Amino acid sequence: MTSYVAGLGPRSVEGAAEYADGWLPFLYSPEGAAGVWGDALAAGTAKRPEELAPLEVVAGGIVAVGEDVKHVLDLARPILALYIGGMGARGKNFFNDLVRRYGYEAEAEEIQDLYLAGKKKEAEAKVPFQLLEQVNLVGPASYVRERIEAFSESGVTNLQVTPTGHDPAGLVRQLKEWTA
Repeated sequence: MTSYVAGLGPRSVEGAAEYADGWLPFLYSPEGAAGVWGDALAAGTAKRPEELAPLEVVAGGIVAVGEDVKHVLDLARPILALYIGGMGARGKNFFNDLVRRYGYEAEAEEIQDLYLAGKKKEAEAKVPFQLLEQVNLVGPASYVRERIEAFSESGVTNLQVTPTGHDPAGLVRQLKEWTA
């Protein structure tokens, strides 16, 4: 049986690296991954039994390819606002903590304050555009290819994406070609 762990905290990530077949991080930023999870992944990998294959890391986000598709990132705003602002209590929200560790401390606090006050649309508007870009693959073909490379270089072994556009199946085929 194959086991994948969806964890964000240091102990769960370390455990995944030690004994799981794969790790499913949510809101994965290639630029922030090493700083947030590097130590936990290294500690778990150091204890990983030799008979286990290397840990698979499965991450990604919305994917849209085109010259004028950046507006697609707005589709992710409600989800990110929910997780950053509304998943858990103030002071005990793993997603809020993650975004803070990515360097968005003030934004994470403001999103949570707004979300918990019932101002969901205002919280959505405060999700930083740069964060949306970091955790998704949206833009011209050359940019999406750069994002694929960034995910790969940061340790992602399998992309898990939500294709958007007029031909999702064709987009998945294109991604398969680019990652082959």
